[in-house]
Amino acid sequence: MSAAPAGGAPRRVILDCDPGIDDAFAIAFACGHPGIDLVGVTTVAGNVGLDRTTVNALSVLEFLGHPEVPVAAGSPAPLLRPFNDAREVHGESGLGGARLPAPRARAADLHAVDFLIGQISAAPGAVTLVATGPLTNIAMAVRCYPPLVRQVADFVIMGGSAARGNTTPAAEFNIWADPEAAAIVFGAGWQVTMVGLDVTLQALTSAAVEERMRGQGRLGGELLLPGLSEYRSAARPGQPVHDVCALALVAAPGLFGCEPARVEVETVGRWTSGMTVTDFGATDADCNAQVAMSVDVTGFWDLVLNAYDLAAAAMETG
Repeated sequence: MSAAPAGGAPRRVILDCDPGIDDAFAIAFACGHPGIDLVGVTTVAGNVGLDRTTVNALSVLEFLGHPEVPVAAGSPAPLLRPFNDAREVHGESGLGGARLPAPRARAADLHAVDFLIGQISAAPGAVTLVATGPLTNIAMAVRCYPPLVRQVADFVIMGGSAARGNTTPAAEFNIWADPEAAAIVFGAGWQVTMVGLDVTLQALTSAAVEERMRGQGRLGGELLLPGLSEYRSAARPGQPVHDVCALALVAAPGLFGCEPARVEVETVGRWTSGMTVTDFGATDADCNAQVAMSVDVTGFWDLVLNAYDLAAAAMETG
């Protein structure tokens, strides 16, 4: 994957997400980074229920001064399994301690799957799709419209792990929440760039990061720091901003070390349902993924905080 050329047109991105504290942080990054043009947000049930993830997406975009970005609501439950949220991590609202005004805008009057198919098919090769929640919407889209896999510019997910889980010992939350959807997505015939726990648990916040956020006006004071204050992740010290990593890879792929692999999703294991079984020894012909395994942590936080500086400044002048 190549970054948008310096001085060239920014990369057009649709973000499929389940806000969620780290999804909100990812939206803020996308709105602030000059190399990303956020052309749409689709929502899925995940960290909290669909009604809440949709309201959160609308509220965050309005708070950032970007109410023009369309939001389309998608799947309220996994394909086959009962819905399980992550309110114990993200709080009842999904945004931790952040208390944003209710949005004035409403979601688009079409399903997220129809939005994804319409936007991507209208501009083949122009849109990068980034998914930072359960993959239910994406699975439905590729089943409804198989050419989608050839028409995206790139497809990046935050999800999975080559080693460990964070919801079970074997499974990361986004994949665990809807493993059947994830299995469809990884088997759809495209290359998935998997930004999972292998790198997101390297890129933790620090006292220096939080100090920089304190200088970022309303963005830092009303969204970023309150979000972190009630983010009940198991990581210590510091907090992971999982979903930001997927957008950061789109903006600056050189910060990440990716390795080709064959990734299969376990759907029937008693103890391993949702596990992303990762074979780095697969032949080139069998590889269906690029798996992020390393990240330049200093470079990552420079990139992210600089984008937040720009987003914060735009909020003050907008």
